[in-house]
Amino acid sequence: MTYKFRIISDEVDNYLREIKIDAEATFLNFHKAILKSNSYKDDQMTSFFICDDDWEKQCEITLEDMGDGASDIDTYVMGDTKLNELLDDEKQKLIYVFDPLTDRCLFMELSEIITGKALKNAQVSRSEGTPPPQNVDFEEILKKHTDNVLDLDESFYGDEGFDEEEFDPEGFELTDGPL
Repeated sequence: MTYKFRIISDEVDNYLREIKIDAEATFLNFHKAILKSNSYKDDQMTSFFICDDDWEKQCEITLEDMGDGASDIDTYVMGDTKLNELLDDEKQKLIYVFDPLTDRCLFMELSEIITGKALKNAQVSRSEGTPPPQNVDFEEILKKHTDNVLDLDESFYGDEGFDEEEFDPEGFELTDGPL
């Protein structure tokens, strides 16, 4: 069985990737296919999130096990988890966080399940547009915003004066016992 994923970005309008991969492949295989299709380096602590229909994160699949074993929450590691263990419905939504420092991600959907066909390696079946940059250059962002310095005078924070009538000392009364 083969899964076909459609991948888009909220940063780049014309970006689209479609990747076909065997359902028995691991999330690590899928991760590597995404990196290769975007010419990204494999130097980030990326994660997949399985989402509900409203893109709310439900389950995380991490590159490495970050748990301490004390949590009751199931942890999934990309290299140990096959795609078909967690995905079995068309239109299933996933988020792939490729820049964990700024929580930048790609949005993907399991667009088609192709039965009776197995793939040895992942295939990029469609590639359009330039992918978003893998990392944000904070120095470049700072350079862009140095010209637009905010004027933080006293009116920025609200009224210039303090009106004692607005302060209700009874509202801040301390009690000796439990509330």
